[in-house]
Amino acid sequence: MSTYCTYAPTGRIDASNAGLCEADLLALMEASGPSVILDLSGLSYISSAGLRVLLVGAKAARSKGGKAVICQAPATISEVLKMSGFDKVIPLLPDRAAAQAQLGG
Repeated sequence: MSTYCTYAPTGRIDASNAGLCEADLLALMEASGPSVILDLSGLSYISSAGLRVLLVGAKAARSKGGKAVICQAPATISEVLKMSGFDKVIPLLPDRAAAQAQLGG
């Protein structure tokens, strides 16, 4: 069974809070990682700064032998992720059960 954590931001991730979100995500992964479920169900908006936060988390997971998966992204967020090619880098899954299965949990 893989060791993973779940990061579930709410509201917006943009330039005003991306640094804090990144620090929170990396601290969570350090304590619980190396793999991470990025549950985006509570997000209403993500900017390019927010996309960077997700990418940093995915790279951190890979560097420690883990994986990152995204689940439950609202349609508008999912569209942004697909348009920017994130679905090719981080798997987009429909729900937490699928995310847990992907991580071996």
